[in-house]
Amino acid sequence: MNTIVPLISSGVAGPLGVLHLPRLWLKSSLEARGKLAAGYPGCGKGYDQMVLDGLGLNRDEVLNYIKTQRPSYSAFEKWILQKKAGKLDKAAVDKLNTAIKGYIHDDSTRKGILSACGMTDDAAAPRDAVNLNNLDDWTEFYEAELK
Repeated sequence: MNTIVPLISSGVAGPLGVLHLPRLWLKSSLEARGKLAAGYPGCGKGYDQMVLDGLGLNRDEVLNYIKTQRPSYSAFEKWILQKKAGKLDKAAVDKLNTAIKGYIHDDSTRKGILSACGMTDDAAAPRDAVNLNNLDDWTEFYEAELK
């Protein structure tokens, strides 16, 4: 079975305006079907958990819903809205999005990603986790599918 590198960036939001939520849905959906590329958690402790906590969602309930119901992304957002009585707290979403955009990887993680991409860790190199994770995904996809 072919596995898939999740190429939706953490910097992408769906109609609800929540950064990383589309990626969380994609990774968890792929994992539930045994199609997530090695090295990627279906629902990890970083951005994934930040989104769940920021929206006040129960991790096990979300993962069970994705596994058993196999929702489209729009159905997933609709389900979240039902869980949140029809609306999200704008201030909480803004706070979450700011945290996602502002997250910085530790030096070791940054250096490892840049090295794998053949990039120099200098002043021009990205520091934020969203861009570093994008580079990491693109490199993994290249290695798996395009090389």
